[in-house]
Amino acid sequence: MSDFTHINSQGRAKMVDVSEKDITVRTASAVGTIYMAESTVEMIKSGGVKKGDVLSVAQVAGIMAAKQTSNIIPMCHPIITTGIDISFTINKASIDIKSTVKCKGETGVEMEALTAVSAAALTIYDMCKALQKDMTIGKIRLVEKTGGKSGDYKWQK
Repeated sequence: MSDFTHINSQGRAKMVDVSEKDITVRTASAVGTIYMAESTVEMIKSGGVKKGDVLSVAQVAGIMAAKQTSNIIPMCHPIITTGIDISFTINKASIDIKSTVKCKGETGVEMEALTAVSAAALTIYDMCKALQKDMTIGKIRLVEKTGGKSGDYKWQK
């Protein structure tokens, strides 16, 4: 028998059984940043990107991605989310992205929050790649979670 939670007795992948876990309210927040030229940020702010309203589309993409996380992360349980919020902070040469995801269930929503930030950043890249190809995405991390057996977590620098 393996000590790994996602490996069965034959050494193959399995999804962890969460049926005995308590149903609790769980939240998770994640952040990330997409770095770009000041001129690209200005185009986003002014609405000059030909593909449309970059941040509105990125916000919807992040929400949709959070709801589909179990379809792309193999051992992630399908979760019924009860709330998803995506926000942006526009800086001189970057955009910070924050997601907060909430559910009432047996397992947490950390992966959904991280996936939401990732998809929002990728959508910004996709919508602006005609303006700039050397944008970079980084610093994606969980900054807070509440609920569940492991308790609360807050990012400590």
